[in-house]
Amino acid sequence: MLVKTYNLTDDPDITLTAYIPDISEEMKNMKIKPSVLVLPGGAYKFCSDREAEPIALAYLAKGFNAFVLRYSLNEKSAFPTPLNDASKALKFIRDNAAEFYTDPQKIAVIGFSAGGHLAAALSTMSDDKPNACILGYPCILSSTSPILASPVESVTDYVTDKTPPTFIFAASNDGAVPIENSLSYAEALNRNGISFELHIFEDGDHGFSLGTDVVCSTEVLQERCKPNTYWLDRSVQWLKKLFS
Repeated sequence: MLVKTYNLTDDPDITLTAYIPDISEEMKNMKIKPSVLVLPGGAYKFCSDREAEPIALAYLAKGFNAFVLRYSLNEKSAFPTPLNDASKALKFIRDNAAEFYTDPQKIAVIGFSAGGHLAAALSTMSDDKPNACILGYPCILSSTSPILASPVESVTDYVTDKTPPTFIFAASNDGAVPIENSLSYAEALNRNGISFELHIFEDGDHGFSLGTDVVCSTEVLQERCKPNTYWLDRSVQWLKKLFS
């Protein structure tokens, strides 16, 4: 398997790590695969490890190539700098699609929390958009700015009929990013005729990631989040149907 990290800018902290399985003649229908670009959360203050490589490996096991972007943070996080990072990452993947055995028109972005804001921004504010978007307990509205490193605009204002199909999941008892963020984005998608799927779990609070023992720091949290692990398999089914 190829695991390689690339620098996308002069800033050494902005990196894109590719996870590409070996190509086998025994699995000829798996040579060229769809891909997932992972944008971890962390309030634009850090990139959460729980929402980085574990997510990439989870999609890798489901038949996708995966990429993890570490984007601009803290004093560098004012827009459009992180969006420029994400746009460069998407372009880099498409420009090198042959090397990555990737279908350039089957690239989904997945973002969590602040990474969800960035994924939604890439899907709405960028000229070059991903082909699908997955949002985990995303920051969407400008009202989330107080918990972030820099103020953000409401991404709902940029949803158009060019926005890609979107899969959203979150917990109704999210104590960090109110559920209205996910609901508002779904409403904006609906107003613009964009297909979407929305899953609101009863429990899980914020940052449950895969909801497994790999990412949950305590057994209590793992037990609370166990029902939420459904989102991964369902998002894979959704993507494969969309990309078929």
